[in-house]
Amino acid sequence: MRLNEIKDNSGAHKLSRRLGRGIGSGRGKTCGRGGKGQTARTGVRIKGFEGGQMPIHRRLPKRGFTKPNQMDLVEVTLRMLQQAVDSGKIKAGASLNAQGLKDAHVIPQVRDGIKLLGGGEIKAAVTIEVFAATKGAAEAVKKAGGNVVELRPARAEPTNSFAARREKARATAAKAAEAKANSGKK
Repeated sequence: MRLNEIKDNSGAHKLSRRLGRGIGSGRGKTCGRGGKGQTARTGVRIKGFEGGQMPIHRRLPKRGFTKPNQMDLVEVTLRMLQQAVDSGKIKAGASLNAQGLKDAHVIPQVRDGIKLLGGGEIKAAVTIEVFAATKGAAEAVKKAGGNVVELRPARAEPTNSFAARREKARATAAKAAEAKANSGKK
């Protein structure tokens, strides 16, 4: 091999497109830049400019919200549990938690917790520790002889709810009516 025989691999050097070489080339006259004016210039084209009126992306309101402390729960159905029991991955009567379900290959990974859903039915008695469970799923597990332990803290009833305020107003009105009746008797 000699220095004058060295060359690039085929396809290593891409030929640049020749612009402004006549109508027949397909890139003649304006060279693919369109007509004159702002769109023909570099660096000054305004995306979304609507001639001075407020652009649509600023006229329309923002929608949606991403909850910052939202939990990423893995969903487990009763059908998945029963299939794991039938295949021998889980023993009937076993006590399960998130790591136990992962080890039994019922769920691919443990995220923030597990939510038990009621899809399907379960015949085996298992005790399962989950972050949350639907009422139907919990009842089905208890009916089969198992138990569901929910790790989620119990939600206190909001003191500022409409029902609580209504009851408080009724109690106050009843006391006022009773006081008025008692003052009229004396």
